[in-house]
Amino acid sequence: MVQLTPNSSFSLTIRLQLPNRPGMLASVIQAVAALGGNMGQIDLIEQTRRNTTRDISVDAASSEHAEQIITIVKALPDVKIVNVYDRTFNLHRGGKISIQSKIPLKYQSDLAMAYTPGVGRICTAIAQDPEQVYSLTIKSNTIAVVTDGSAVLGLGNLGPAAALPVMEGKAMLFKEFAGLDAFPICLNTQDTDEIVRTVINIAPVFGGINLEDISAPRCFEIEARLRKELDIPVFHDDQHGTAIVSLAALTNALKLVKKSLPDVRIVINGAGAAGVAIALLLQKAGASTIMLCDTKGIISRDRTDLNQQKRDFAVEKSGTLADALQGADIFLGVSAPGVLTPEMVRSMAKDPIVFAMANPIPEIQPELVRDDVAVMATGRSDYPNQINNVLAFPGVFRGALDCRAPAITPKMYLEAAGAIASLINPTDLDREYIIPSVFDERVVTAVAAAVQRAAREEGIARK
Repeated sequence: MVQLTPNSSFSLTIRLQLPNRPGMLASVIQAVAALGGNMGQIDLIEQTRRNTTRDISVDAASSEHAEQIITIVKALPDVKIVNVYDRTFNLHRGGKISIQSKIPLKYQSDLAMAYTPGVGRICTAIAQDPEQVYSLTIKSNTIAVVTDGSAVLGLGNLGPAAALPVMEGKAMLFKEFAGLDAFPICLNTQDTDEIVRTVINIAPVFGGINLEDISAPRCFEIEARLRKELDIPVFHDDQHGTAIVSLAALTNALKLVKKSLPDVRIVINGAGAAGVAIALLLQKAGASTIMLCDTKGIISRDRTDLNQQKRDFAVEKSGTLADALQGADIFLGVSAPGVLTPEMVRSMAKDPIVFAMANPIPEIQPELVRDDVAVMATGRSDYPNQINNVLAFPGVFRGALDCRAPAITPKMYLEAAGAIASLINPTDLDREYIIPSVFDERVVTAVAAAVQRAAREEGIARK
C-alpha cells in the first residue's frame, strides 16, 4: 500500500539539544526528510556558545512512522533529544471545551438578578408561557451531542468514555463554525429504549439533538422514535451529514464528467448508517440505479441476513464488490481501508467518479488510481475534495434553530446539499475542486438560509 501523506493528526514536537555549530540543524532536517517526515515550525528555545536548544514540529503518517522518526533523530551524532511531545495528545489535555458566563458578576445587584431572588421572576414567566424558554434561556442556541459510544469513528464499540473526545470535538465545531453552544452527552447504555427515554428526559434544556457514533441498525430506530416524540430537531450526523456532503460533491463531479444523476450507475460500499442514508438521499435527488454492498458482497434479494434498511435496497443481482463495479459510473465508499483495488476501478465505466471516504485510511489510496479516475474524493484533509460533515451539520442546525423548525426534513437535506454545491463557481470547477473548504465562511450562512427556506416552504417554520 502507498504510504499515507504525513498529517497533523500524527504531529510531534521534538525538543533537541545540538552543538552550536553550522550544519547541526541541517543534519536533523535531512534525516527527518529522508524518512518521509514533513517539517513544520522550528523554534529556538535557548542558545549558548556551546549548545542550542530547539523545538521542531514534524508531521508523520502514523504512530509507527512517528516512532521511526524519533529513532533516526536519536541516532544522529551529537544530537540529544530532551523531550518529545505528541501535539494531538497535548491539545486534548484537560479537555477541549469549557462553559463560560456571558455576563460578569461584579456586584450584589448582578447576583440578585442572575440568581436569587430575581431569577424566580423568570422561572414564573416561563411556567406561565412555556414558549418564553426560547427567549429567556440558552435553549434556542444549544445542541446536545448524544452518543452511546457504540460506533466511534471507524474504531468500533469503544464505549462512552472513549467517545467523549469526539463529542467534545463536535461541540467545538458547532461553536466555531455556527456559534451554537453544544454539549457532549455520552450515555452509559446501549439499550435502545433507555437511550430514547434518556434523551427525551434531557430535551427541555436543548434546542436540538445531534446523534453521533451510534451503531446501525439501532441508530435508525433511535432517530425515528426521537423524531416522533420530540418537537425539536433531531439529526443523526453519521447518516444525514455524510449524505448531504456526498450529494453536494457528487452534484459537481457529475457536471465535470457531463453525466446526469438519473442516468448513472452508483455502487455504495458500506450498508450501515452512512451508506443507507446516502442511498436514500440520492434516490430523492433523482438517482435511479443504486447498488449497495457490504462485507458479504452485493445486497441481493437471495440473502437471508438483511435488516429492513438493507432489504429496501436489495437487488436481483448477487456477487462481490468487484462484480458490482463492472461498468459502474460511481463508487461511494463508507466502509473499510483497502477494499477497492485498481483493477476494480479500471473495470468501471468511462470517466469514473470514486469517493473513497473511509477514514483515516480510504478504500483505495488516491495515488494508485490517479490516472484512472475522472474525479477522486476522500474523507481526509490532506487530499483534494475532502467529504467532511462540517460542511453540513453546523449550518443545518443553525438554520433549523433560527426558524424554530420542529424537525429536519429530507427537503432540508436536498436544499443544504444544493447550497454547498452552488458555492463552487462553474468556472472554478475542477477535478480537484468540487466541494468548498470547511473554512469557507460562506458555507454555514448558505446552508442555514437553505434550511430556513425549505422550512418555510414546508410550513414548519415557527419563527
